[in-house]
Amino acid sequence: MSFSRRRSSVADAAEVLHHDEDKLAELGYKQELNRSWSLLHNFGVSFSIISVVTGITTLFSYGLTVGGPGVMSVGWIIVTFMTTFIGLSMAEIVSAVPTSGGPYFWSAILAPKTQAPFWSWMTGWFNLLGQVAVTTGITFGCANLISTLAAVKGTYTPTAGRTLGIYAALLVSHGTVNTFGVNILKYLNNTSIVLHSLGVSSIAIAVLAKAPTHQSARFVFAKFYDGTGDPGWSVRASPAYVAVCGCLLSQYTITGYDASAHLSEETKKAEWSAPIGVLTSIIVSGIFGFFYLLSLLFSIQDFDNTVNSSVGQPVLQIFIDVFGVDGAIVLMTLIILCVWHCGLFSLTSNSRMMFGFSRDGGLPGMFHKVDVKFKCPIHTVWLAAFLAFLLAIPSLGSAVAFSAATSIATIGLYISYGLPILIGLLWPSNFKKGPFNLGMASRPVALISCLWIGFIAIVFCLPTANPVTSQTLNYTPVAVGIILFFALTAWLLWARKWFTGPIRQIEVAEELGISVEDPVAVAEAEKEGKI
Repeated sequence: MSFSRRRSSVADAAEVLHHDEDKLAELGYKQELNRSWSLLHNFGVSFSIISVVTGITTLFSYGLTVGGPGVMSVGWIIVTFMTTFIGLSMAEIVSAVPTSGGPYFWSAILAPKTQAPFWSWMTGWFNLLGQVAVTTGITFGCANLISTLAAVKGTYTPTAGRTLGIYAALLVSHGTVNTFGVNILKYLNNTSIVLHSLGVSSIAIAVLAKAPTHQSARFVFAKFYDGTGDPGWSVRASPAYVAVCGCLLSQYTITGYDASAHLSEETKKAEWSAPIGVLTSIIVSGIFGFFYLLSLLFSIQDFDNTVNSSVGQPVLQIFIDVFGVDGAIVLMTLIILCVWHCGLFSLTSNSRMMFGFSRDGGLPGMFHKVDVKFKCPIHTVWLAAFLAFLLAIPSLGSAVAFSAATSIATIGLYISYGLPILIGLLWPSNFKKGPFNLGMASRPVALISCLWIGFIAIVFCLPTANPVTSQTLNYTPVAVGIILFFALTAWLLWARKWFTGPIRQIEVAEELGISVEDPVAVAEAEKEGKI
């Protein structure tokens, strides 16, 4: 009987795999990546990249000085609620179009045929910017935490150069695992899920239980603080200005859930698993993040001492006040481990997006080669790591480089999320729904999503330090502007002549008389640039 059940299970798994491959073939692609990920793994990657402990811990100082506890707590609720609308819209799209290209591919499918290449090109470049910037924000934040923790005991003194060196070493570690350890990524993913759920919950409970005193609910939900300068932006502009800028902590934290789409070609039952991965990662992260955020805010012992901490990291200061130096080091080490996993999977998602974009002509052809032995797009793994390193170089001469990188990540990713949603809203007849279908709620949800994305794209370009100098300038508009200028100029001058949007590999191969089942013939055609 058990043998019969096992045989039936194998047959069911094979049927699922064939269905996924058929769906991918329907979209014009052959199965190249290793499709072995489950719904849990797909959810886990987005959950790990959102990584509430990463965003909250690394931007906690920003949150305390740009709005204070009230903006942090209430802002988290508002941002989570609004982001769920975006998640619903994206889940509906990825259910219909489950490919590793993600947003840029969606734009091409949903736009009118004559406009598809343009919208695909623009979405792809904004997604690429956001992907690189979010990798920068996560891993550079990890480097900052390591550098700060190393100075707690001993003679180590953090400098911009040393932190950048730690950052480079972390990128190399992530690139190496993504290159040679692709088969163990799903096991590291399981570890990451445990760390980000049980680990973060344990830290939050321990902090609340051990704290000598607790702040009042009024302090946590209503205290406003403006530490943006002298005078601060609440005086120069208004308290509302500071409050909306302070929402960056929450909105930056809840980003990266498009990873579930980028890994859909490696996920079983992708039409269901990928959209559920997108949506559940947002909701679960919102709940865990709120709990972790409240545990820190309620456990602040001395607000002024926490804001102006001698160790340079307010979360570490809270841990020191509650557990002492040794206990704080242990907890911060656990958080650094969580952030390392977050950076690892951010690079994974980043490389898959670049792989898809290169496969469709958005990047040079060498970047869509998949290593036969490791079943991994090695070239895009190291391209992603290199670009992330370049984006962190301004940290050597800017006091606000980290918050700027997080703003760039937030704006770049959300514009790339918003464009296909907007296109689907404008041309609904092109949107052939998948199994995950919002029905009559689809268009209202999409409209709310687009309005929110437009709002945050403006807000996070605004300065948050006064006076505005070369050291405190928010260079987010510059970085976003460069990508916009490059993408538009490249399109007008040359890209429009050859970029046709997603290339349907199978159709091209068939036109050339090449069977996609013949790997030698396909490899030869790719080498010659035919497909």
